[in-house]
Amino acid sequence: MATQRGSRTAPAGAIPTSERPPGDAGLSSAPRHGLPRTSSGARGVRRPTGRAGPPRPPPRTSGILRPGGPIIPIADAIDQLLPRFEPLPAERVPLDRALGRFLAAPLAVREDVPGFDNSAMDGYAVLASDVAGASADAPIALPVLGESRAGGPPPGALREGTAMRIFTGAAVPEGADAIVIQEDTERKDQQLSVRASSAPGKHIRRRAEVLAAGDVLLEPGAALGAGEIGLCASQAHAFVPVHRRPRVAILSTGDELREIGEPPRFGSLIDSNAHCLAAAVRAAGAEPTLLPLGADDLEVLTAGVRDALASHDVLLSTGGVSVGAYDLLHRAFADAGVQEVFWKIRVKPGKPVRFGVAGRVPVVGLPGNPVSALVTFEVFVRPGLRRMLGDPRPFRPLIDAVLAAPMRAPKSRTELARVRFEDHGPPPRAVPHPARGSAALNSLVALDALAVLP
Repeated sequence: MATQRGSRTAPAGAIPTSERPPGDAGLSSAPRHGLPRTSSGARGVRRPTGRAGPPRPPPRTSGILRPGGPIIPIADAIDQLLPRFEPLPAERVPLDRALGRFLAAPLAVREDVPGFDNSAMDGYAVLASDVAGASADAPIALPVLGESRAGGPPPGALREGTAMRIFTGAAVPEGADAIVIQEDTERKDQQLSVRASSAPGKHIRRRAEVLAAGDVLLEPGAALGAGEIGLCASQAHAFVPVHRRPRVAILSTGDELREIGEPPRFGSLIDSNAHCLAAAVRAAGAEPTLLPLGADDLEVLTAGVRDALASHDVLLSTGGVSVGAYDLLHRAFADAGVQEVFWKIRVKPGKPVRFGVAGRVPVVGLPGNPVSALVTFEVFVRPGLRRMLGDPRPFRPLIDAVLAAPMRAPKSRTELARVRFEDHGPPPRAVPHPARGSAALNSLVALDALAVLP
C-alpha cells in the first residue's frame, strides 16, 4: 500500500495514495534491519529470533499499568504528536546521495549565470543602429568580420559597420548590442544581406540575469529533486547540508509471532507488521531497524525498550497497547522512562494508539492488527518522520472525492476507509475495499487513498 493523506469529500473524504514526494516510493519492500549491527554499521543483518530452547514460563504480568485520559479526536492527536518530532540536525552528504532530502541550511549562488553576455540564437552580432530600417524590400549590406562560438576563445571587438558570425551560447563581442537571427539574413562569401532590423539587446542573454553570485540559490527546507540536484551541480555544490534521516526502531510484541522461515507452531503467525512498517518507514525517508521479537514478558520488553531508546530517534511498537492481560507495553514504556501524552484516538481502524516521549524520542505504540498498524502509521507517524527530515509540508495532499458506494462511520469515531479510484474525475470516484476488518492484510494492496468518513 502506498498511502496519501486525503481530504473531506462529498460525501466522504479521500486520502490519496498515488502521489509521492521525491524519494518516497510507497510501501515497497525494504531490506531487513536486525540487531545486532556489525561494527561497521552494515545493514541487512537479520534480527535474532529468540525462539530456540524450552518453552517460556508464564509471563510476568504483575502490576500491569493501564493509562488513562480521554479518547481524543484525530486532529487533537496530530496537534499533540507532531511538535515532538523535531527536525534532526544537519549532515553534509554527497550531491549524488541527496535526492529526496531537505536542505538544512541555505545554499548560495557561487557563479553568475550566465557568466558573460551571450547570444540566445544563431545569427550575427551587430550594432542595432547599423541595421535600423532593414527589411526584405530594403536589405542592408554588411561585411562579416570574425566569428564567436560557444566554448571558443574570446572574440575580438566588433567594428562599426560590420557583422560578426555568432552561435547560440557564444560570447557577444565588445561593441555589439544586438543579434540578427540567421533566418533574417542572406550571406554570400563575406558579405551579409540583413533583411530585418534588431533592437538593442535583442536575443542577448545578459550576465547574471538568471543567477547572481552571492544570492540565495536554495532556501532551507527545499526538497531536493532532479531539478534542484542539477541546479546545485551547476553551482559546484558537491556536498549539501540536509537533515539527518531519522533512525526508527520497530518492536513487534507477542508470543504468538514468528519470523519468516521459522517453522509454524500452533497458534502462531508470521510477524508481517514489522516488514510492512519497515517498508513504510523507508518510503517516508527514514531508516528502520527491526528489533528482536518482543515476548509477553515485562522485564524483557522493558529492557528492549530501554535499549531502543538509547540508539534511535523514534520507537514504534505494534501490539501490546490494548486492554488485554498480556498487553504489557504500557508498563514497559513507563518503566523505561516513557512519559505518556495520550492513549486512544477516535479513529477506525486504530483506536488504541499510544503516544509518549522519552526525552526527545517520540514513542508510538501502534495496534497489533496489520491494517490498524499501517493506517495509523500513515496518518500519525509518517508526517512526524517527514518533519524530522525537514519537510516543510509533511502531510499528504488532501483532495475531494465521491464514494462509489454508501458508507457510514461509527458514531463515536472517524473511519479511514481503504479505497481505489475507479476514475480520476474530477472529482475522483472512490471505490471502497469490500473488506473493512482491521486484520485483512489483503485490503492494503493496490490502494489509492484513505477515505475520511466523519
